[in-house]
Amino acid sequence: MLATNNLFEYDSNENLLPLDGEVYYYGSIFDERTSDAYLETLLESIPWKNDEAIISGKRIVTGRKVAWLGDARYFYTYSGITKQATPWTPLLLELKSRIETITKNVFNSCLLNLYHDGSEGMAWHSDDEKSLGRNTTIASISFGAERKFSFKHKITKKTKSLVLEHGSLLVMKGETQRFWQHSLLKSIQVQAPRVNLTFRTIVSNTGESDQ
Repeated sequence: MLATNNLFEYDSNENLLPLDGEVYYYGSIFDERTSDAYLETLLESIPWKNDEAIISGKRIVTGRKVAWLGDARYFYTYSGITKQATPWTPLLLELKSRIETITKNVFNSCLLNLYHDGSEGMAWHSDDEKSLGRNTTIASISFGAERKFSFKHKITKKTKSLVLEHGSLLVMKGETQRFWQHSLLKSIQVQAPRVNLTFRTIVSNTGESDQ
């Protein structure tokens, strides 16, 4: 497992980005026992499906699994694939309420990712789909294996990284998606699964992407 010494000295009131966006890291907001229980429930109760993407005109099925849930049957398109939200589970509604209290934001949907181990990651991208609106706020909770999460400025190519801990909360807001990309780096050291919940707000049900 990765060391827990973050490359940022985090403070939930401190913007971790040097310019053109806002990212706040709260560290672990749940104790270890609660985080372990949430992880087990999420692994067992979520309707996981292998993610898909259209790359160079070909449909690719990933090892990573995903789920898309929300207040309504929202459409959401990324990587050339459109998904339709399924209803909330009781645990996700509980987590949504907790995150809304902390962040003072209201979310109507959640995209979940299951990484089975460090061989699975996420390439550089921005969550800048039209359906999320401009200057969207995304609240991300991590359960399971600690993983290195990185940001790269689209113009300057400057990078920032931190390790996301078990039970931790990261919030991206402001112009972050416009000016920065983010990625989850692969690591052969990581042998345990990680579940990531990204709470979002759909403002347009077209599901269209800017990309």
